[in-house]
Amino acid sequence: MLRLRRTATAAAVVFTVATTAVLGVAGPASAHVSVNPKEATQGGYGRFAFRVPNESDTASTTKVEVVLPENAPVGSVSTMPVPGWTVTVEKRKVDPPVEVHGSQLTEAVSKLTWTASGDAAVKPGQFQEFPVSMGPLPQVDRMVFKSLQTYSDGNVVRWIEEPTPGAEEPEKPAPVLTLTPASASASAAPSAAPAGQAEADDDDDDSDGAATGLGIAGLVAGLAGLLLGGLAFARTRREAAPKA
Repeated sequence: MLRLRRTATAAAVVFTVATTAVLGVAGPASAHVSVNPKEATQGGYGRFAFRVPNESDTASTTKVEVVLPENAPVGSVSTMPVPGWTVTVEKRKVDPPVEVHGSQLTEAVSKLTWTASGDAAVKPGQFQEFPVSMGPLPQVDRMVFKSLQTYSDGNVVRWIEEPTPGAEEPEKPAPVLTLTPASASASAAPSAAPAGQAEADDDDDDSDGAATGLGIAGLVAGLAGLLLGGLAFARTRREAAPKA
């Protein structure tokens, strides 16, 4: 009995050590700069947040740089104020221009840089989100936002590796926003409404025709009644008249 207990205890220790080792390796890999939500619709607008966790045990995150992809320019990009942080917006020329609400834009945002001031830096064990509004989203499958994270000790982490579908996650993956085409049913909805309206119009026409037919039939019946009534009245008068 004692031998069984010792065996079980040894197995538990081995399992704990193995689990700790696995979690210790997997933990840092999953804590990287990301964009939330991770999916959106092509051609639409959305509010997204770049989530930046602090992976250092001794230093704080003081600057975050996010580069927008050159192959997928966005016409409208605006940032939300983050307390204690200032943001710098850089632009670049785009050719061909980006169309937004009927206007041709020759410039698009190329880079966003947030810098902490005072005590606003992201401290160990914390994370910070940097909200951005973007649109219309380009007609591409995904947008890769290569990012740089600068710490107070001068260390810079480069989150710039592009993930490959079906492959293992890179050591320093860049945030990825997956874009899906607009729903086919949504695009077909406007054309469905006129068709339904046409059917309704046809029903209305049929109802109007039936009403007109009934009206004519009633008029004919009324005239026939008047005619028969007149003939009967004339016959009665003839029969009632004195004979010579």
